[in-house]
Amino acid sequence: MSRARQMRRHARKMRRNGLQPVIVVNNDDRLPDLAAVVIGRTLWRYRSELAPLYLTLTLVVTATALHHARPNWWPYLLVTATLAAWALAIFGAGLGLALRAERLYAATVTMAAGGWFAVGTALGSTHPPLPQVLIAGGFVLAVPWWAHRRRRAKVRVDRQLSAWPEIAQAVGLAGSRVQSAMVDVWGWRARFALARGQTIQDVTTKIPAIESALGTFRGAVRVHPTHDDRANRFELRVLDLDPHASAISWPGPSITSVTEPIDLGPFEDATAARFLLLRRHALIGGIAGSGKSGGINVLMGNLTACRDVVIWAIDLKRGMELQPWAPCIDRLATAPEQARALLRDAVAVLEARAEWLASHGRRVLEPTPDMPALVIVIDEYAELADDAPDTAGLTDSIARRGRAVAVTLVAATQRPTQKAMGKGAVRSQMDVRVSFRVRERKDVDLILGQGMLTAGWHAHTLNAPGKFLISAPEHDTPRRGRAYLLTDEIVAQAVNEHASLRPSLDRISRTAIEEAHAGVHLRVEDEQAEMPDSIEPALAPEMALWAVLTRAPDEGVPVPHLVTATGMSRPWVYQRLRELADARRVIQVTRGRWRAATDHRQ
Repeated sequence: MSRARQMRRHARKMRRNGLQPVIVVNNDDRLPDLAAVVIGRTLWRYRSELAPLYLTLTLVVTATALHHARPNWWPYLLVTATLAAWALAIFGAGLGLALRAERLYAATVTMAAGGWFAVGTALGSTHPPLPQVLIAGGFVLAVPWWAHRRRRAKVRVDRQLSAWPEIAQAVGLAGSRVQSAMVDVWGWRARFALARGQTIQDVTTKIPAIESALGTFRGAVRVHPTHDDRANRFELRVLDLDPHASAISWPGPSITSVTEPIDLGPFEDATAARFLLLRRHALIGGIAGSGKSGGINVLMGNLTACRDVVIWAIDLKRGMELQPWAPCIDRLATAPEQARALLRDAVAVLEARAEWLASHGRRVLEPTPDMPALVIVIDEYAELADDAPDTAGLTDSIARRGRAVAVTLVAATQRPTQKAMGKGAVRSQMDVRVSFRVRERKDVDLILGQGMLTAGWHAHTLNAPGKFLISAPEHDTPRRGRAYLLTDEIVAQAVNEHASLRPSLDRISRTAIEEAHAGVHLRVEDEQAEMPDSIEPALAPEMALWAVLTRAPDEGVPVPHLVTATGMSRPWVYQRLRELADARRVIQVTRGRWRAATDHRQ
């Protein structure tokens, strides 16, 4: 049958049934919905607000039906309602009623509705005064339901997520779908499944577009991997309130040993930003006023509470930042010369510890109060690079070799550029990266590592002092945290409490430092050697020392003879030898013996 013939046949059928073809010319608008459709959509859209009315109507209809069919069931209905109310009050948390007030409200509504239902079944729903009791009681019990914050938030979230297909199409994530959603105290979170070929990196780059589509404030959307770490899943977190809007006071030290993870501050979901510092170097970056000093204070407050950590510090701003912690710091360098000496001694310590470990057949040092870890905190590392550029080799050596011997480097700076960090491998050895707010997007990669900005680590969007992003083996996804606040009073209190806990360096390290004061690592022999002739005892100690060195034989003079000749202590001799070595006036010969440099002797 041809198409034209089919059309004529259908037209005849329509005319026989009283229908006439009508042509309507309009603006291509959709036809208006029927009143029933509009009413049905409204009742469904506002089903949460109208839930008390739906419950009331259900009670009336069901009670009327049971009154005519089974009026003698009312005792069973009353017992069932009582047991259900008791179960909700006791075990309601398993049904999502986390708060006690929510459980009590659910139990009250269940008991009230069940009691009215039982009486209505026995007497009929229209028996006075049941209608009046139902209306008055229903309104009173509906008020908490209408005012409940979490219910209203859940309704709003449901309505937002119902539009997700259109949102996904608009932001370039077509095919993604909502799997589940949950409202919490700060906002809501939802789990999504991605379409084939989409990744969480694609979602991260579209965060501004998602914020616009959902109508949130800037910086309200977070994207995280799901707990099962599936590549085609992601969790979307939307904040209604900023949990980090106000400063968070420091609750006190979270550790008593460097072997425990340090709590830097809470994330937005109230979990702690904990990281392990032992055998890891740390880099803390951020512009001035971003909260770096607060992060260092949190670190110092925890380290000073440990009995197995010795703290050295370098603060070339004349100790402005770290001076309050001075009673708990074993050595504090506030000048370039002191910084050089401190880093030289640190290298001597790690070399001595490495030699001790090798001699005992061990690979790593486990910190104890008798042999504590050594943590070197450097505030404004760029100042050290500018004022003492010759220390770059020392910090590089500590970064490369200090982990096994528990010598740790913590560096804080505004912009850890290659120039600021020196030409060595210091920055590349930093396992723990903490970024406070930065001004330029490229600084994110400088602090956190290459490619971190593209991966969603947007430290340039942090909007308050103390907010940070942390990259560490324990934290490989971008999550915002806020460092605890330590006021001057809290710092002073912590210093008073922790000053008595501070350990001292072990004997091996102290011996290495004493030898380093001479400028190099010495192996002082205990045997006595013959003193050179013509030593005038009337000379001053400095002159006597120089006289012995200039008249020393080619094999040099051992340190015990220098102590005898000058009449001074061994540390004094080491200090003078170091000064002469810095002036290139003394050289070391074999077997720990000393003599004057050849050019000066001539």
